[in-house]
Amino acid sequence: MTQPGGSKSATAGRAAPAPLRVEWRDGVCMLTLARPEKMNALSAELVEALIAAVDEAAARGVRLIALRGEGRNFSAGFDFGGWETQSEGDLLLRFVRIETLLQRLASSPCLTLALAHGRNFGAGVDLAGACKWRVGEAGATFRMPGLKFGLVLGTRRYAALVGAERARAVLEQAATFDAETALRDGFLTRLAAQAAWDGIVDEAARVAGGLAVTARAQLYAALDAEDPDGDLARLVRSAAEPGLKQRIARYLEAR
Repeated sequence: MTQPGGSKSATAGRAAPAPLRVEWRDGVCMLTLARPEKMNALSAELVEALIAAVDEAAARGVRLIALRGEGRNFSAGFDFGGWETQSEGDLLLRFVRIETLLQRLASSPCLTLALAHGRNFGAGVDLAGACKWRVGEAGATFRMPGLKFGLVLGTRRYAALVGAERARAVLEQAATFDAETALRDGFLTRLAAQAAWDGIVDEAARVAGGLAVTARAQLYAALDAEDPDGDLARLVRSAAEPGLKQRIARYLEAR
């Protein structure tokens, strides 16, 4: 594109910023969701970048994967941008890839740490819930509205953390809960201001480094309560119900 007079636009040819920043240092993989203008919503590109980074971290044998969000919050969950132009099959595949990400993160042989702040929704909450250490700033809030459009994503994993009765109460109402409630329920493992997060990353790296890579992997495998096939089947059944786009439209209109 050219401006009047034939000069090129200042933005012409400029590459779009990467949705994920990946830093490797001293056995730590730091993943920063870098879509602050979209509240770090999980676009297809961001999800694929996260899967690749989690897989690479395991292949490299790093001790710790830490996740945080740039800007006002950790993650607003599924990115609904442009959903009207996507087929129901396309949307189903996007949800499947998010479940793939959650499973890779939950079963990683690395210690995993989520650092959450601001307002967090849906799959962004599930992303934090898939980590072994889950730290939240005192003002953080969480809401999982997926059942409002019939989607079962992360439900069993959330129930494993807080208990079936509590999960039922929260998810039936798509209730918003604050960081103090999340800590009391067991969804969060600690509250900490952002100023303390670098120290927590260092602490987590020291803890993870207390075991050899193979010993830590064996420990996590022995404690693994994941049900990958069951979780994927429940997600696909829920998303494959006819009328997914209509359910999404009603949800977006009502929120």
